Amino acid sequence: MTVEATTERVLRLLALLQRRPAWTAAEIAAELRVTDRSVRRDVQRLRALGYPVHAAAGVGGGYRLGAGTRLPPLLLDDEEAIATAVSLRLASGGTVAGAQEAALRALAKLDQVLPARLRAEVRAVHAATETLVGPGIEIDAELLVTLARACRDAVRVRFRYAGRDGAESERTVEPVRMVTTGRRWYLMAWDVDRGDWRTFRLDRMRQTTATTWRFRAREHPDPVAHVRRAVAEAPYRHLARVRVHAPSDALRALVPPQVGRVEDGRDGWCVLVVGGDDLDWLALHVARLGFEAEVLEPAELRQALARLARRLAAMAGPAIA
Repeated sequence: MTVEATTERVLRLLALLQRRPAWTAAEIAAELRVTDRSVRRDVQRLRALGYPVHAAAGVGGGYRLGAGTRLPPLLLDDEEAIATAVSLRLASGGTVAGAQEAALRALAKLDQVLPARLRAEVRAVHAATETLVGPGIEIDAELLVTLARACRDAVRVRFRYAGRDGAESERTVEPVRMVTTGRRWYLMAWDVDRGDWRTFRLDRMRQTTATTWRFRAREHPDPVAHVRRAVAEAPYRHLARVRVHAPSDALRALVPPQVGRVEDGRDGWCVLVVGGDDLDWLALHVARLGFEAEVLEPAELRQALARLARRLAAMAGPAIA
């Protein structure tokens, strides 16, 4: 028998052991159409490769695949592959808390080896599926996979990017990490043409293509902190700092990371850093938090709060004795 045939048979044996907890030697021999002696040899080959195949003698005995020091290759049939890929896509979209990044890595690996016919089936199932999650901006799963691979393989990415004013520009970047706030997805990357770290919203990216140009990883800021600062502060005309009489964790529960940044303080106070294009909106946002607060900057925000107070007093009408 050729080496190729033996290898194929050993992989089929591994797939059988993954299908159910235990097999007798006779059952395996019947499935593989070989002798019991060949089964024993193939089991030894798997053990030599590091896969713990346990054997039990007597009535009810047989072979089973135990837990080892590393994960064996998962051999999936068509239905299992489709189910796994769809589940990973849903998890990468945020329906499983904390699983987005790991799901993306796994999805990138699986998507790379899926046959074209199964990839089409996965897309069809995903397109026909809706999830009851909070409001957010939907991102094409293919874009997530493309960027996840580019981050993993350290290759440059090209795309057209729409700015806040709607004008599009060609960008070439060296991607580092994707960060999700729950409502939006962002990419932190080194902008090759601008020579600086930038944050890009995935829903504004068009015609995204991963190149074959590999880059050497460079020192970079913490992706989560960089994206949090970029989306909460950088894009706005006004940047406010407000001292709030509240535990920082309680304030973070009220202020999403894409809206503002909470700095730890002392004596029951913390500092909220929040940006906005409209001071009246900032004033309303600070007032609705419901905590005692002191505006540190800018002075114009204090004036906006005074205007808001006058409007609310006028709406309330004369005080009732």
